[in-house]
Amino acid sequence: MMRARNVTSRGARGAVIVAALLAAAAPMGVRAQGAEAAPAAPAAPPAVTPVTASPAPPREALTPMRPMSESVAAIVNDDIISTYDLAQRMRLLIATTGAQPTQDTLPQFQQEALVSLVDERLQLQELKRVEKDQKMSIIATDDEIRGELANMAQQNNLKPEAFLAALKSQGIGPETLYEQLRAQMSWQRWIRGRYGSRLRIGEDQIKATQVRMIAAASKPQYEVSEVFLDAGRTGGMDAAMKGAAQLVAQLQQGAPFAAVARQFSASSTAAAGGDAGWISQGEMPPEVDAVLDQLRPGQLSQPIPVKDGVYIIYLKDKRSGAGQTLVSLKQAAIALPATATAADVEAARVKLEAVKAAIKDCKTMEATAGKTPGVIAGDLGEAEISDLSPEFKEAAAKLQVGQLSEPIRTKVGLHVLAVCGKRSAGAAQIDHDQIENRLTGEHLSMVSRRYMRDLRNSATIEYR
Repeated sequence: MMRARNVTSRGARGAVIVAALLAAAAPMGVRAQGAEAAPAAPAAPPAVTPVTASPAPPREALTPMRPMSESVAAIVNDDIISTYDLAQRMRLLIATTGAQPTQDTLPQFQQEALVSLVDERLQLQELKRVEKDQKMSIIATDDEIRGELANMAQQNNLKPEAFLAALKSQGIGPETLYEQLRAQMSWQRWIRGRYGSRLRIGEDQIKATQVRMIAAASKPQYEVSEVFLDAGRTGGMDAAMKGAAQLVAQLQQGAPFAAVARQFSASSTAAAGGDAGWISQGEMPPEVDAVLDQLRPGQLSQPIPVKDGVYIIYLKDKRSGAGQTLVSLKQAAIALPATATAADVEAARVKLEAVKAAIKDCKTMEATAGKTPGVIAGDLGEAEISDLSPEFKEAAAKLQVGQLSEPIRTKVGLHVLAVCGKRSAGAAQIDHDQIENRLTGEHLSMVSRRYMRDLRNSATIEYR
């Protein structure tokens, strides 16, 4: 079990840090408690406000300059987290989420900052152990971190120097961002490298998801963004509920949803700013489904407790289920008049069965079928199943995406149909690769969370 010993009062230490931050928080937009709330603004603006007045720190400065007065905030397996580290991480959280902290909400930023720092120390300790045992390189280099920083700056229409200057203007040293990026990049590399190669998302899983999505398309659908607070990470359900309530208050005051999700959410959608796309009832926990049914587009939910944590949901849009199903079809066919003899039909059937056996997928169907003399291949486009000819309608309704029909006889020939896509009218196309990527992300996120719980349970963590 994790051995967490409080050597001195965390409340007293927290009061010192909170007071120091409030005293210097004017550049970060701190509001007094009770300030008028602004409408929620879920769109993601630049991660930090561009500031050009302050000079950028040297590009090579990856080593922190620490004040003489720093003390110990926590010890993780003999690895020290200082009060300077903690205050810097709090500033980074506040700056990158666009939150408006108050005297009451700053302790939550302290808690999240401390939990993040502890997790990152555990991750880096584990990665160093793996590097030593397996003689391999996992931990991100300084050059890789600079490359990631350049990407972040570009996304905010800034040069890296201006991006760092914006942080410096808010009292944040560049090493704070560097170390967060180092831990995140290294851990993701390790999880994906170790478990991603072993993970196999079977075609049966993908097809089952496609079938479920098609069946659910007749139900109301919701476009949502989510923040999920893992109770195991935040210190229990009470702490997760309290933290979620404070985040909702920050979001209502104008903190960008995407930025908050990236920093606080434990969901696999965190990297995408919490964007979960379009979902139907049954894809989220029942407690979330019940709330979604009551929300209107543009509304933010209150904290929603579930089995392992707490959700915050922002409903972007909502649409009614569609009754019609659209299907994308391709075919390989042999022309046969209605007067063709039974022998001619049977010969055509044998030829099409051979072509069907050679077809691997929809993408290569036309090229594969076109190699056989007398076989015509083509894309029939997308149509509602109800509008198809009676001969094609039954096959299109029964087949799943990626499946091929048996040869179908019509008045003009013999046909093998391939269902290349299915969706409900008004719904997005159900994409095979998107489903595979989504399932992979969910599995790797679950693996990472379990891995971290094991590391915490076996660690010696002292909070000062």
